[in-house]
Amino acid sequence: MQGFESLVPLILIFGIMYFLLIRPQQKKLKEHQAMVAALRRGDQVITQGGLLGKVTKVKDDAGEIEVEIASGVNVKVVRSTIAQVVNKTEPAK
Repeated sequence: MQGFESLVPLILIFGIMYFLLIRPQQKKLKEHQAMVAALRRGDQVITQGGLLGKVTKVKDDAGEIEVEIASGVNVKVVRSTIAQVVNKTEPAK
């Protein structure tokens, strides 16, 4: 019984760390993945590098998108580097 009593604080610390650190990070990661998966042409986005632009082309198989950062200037961006969607376009009906 002595061995189990010495493990209780360790288990308690792991449980607290799980609920305060690990679980919120997993939730944030799932939200980011859902946001990136919902990207479509016409959305205004901000990249992790700070570029603000409009999505012009979405390549599903390659995991990258084309973003127009100025008139006639398109750059290829890896989908996972999108930090935020500023304006969302309405889906086509």
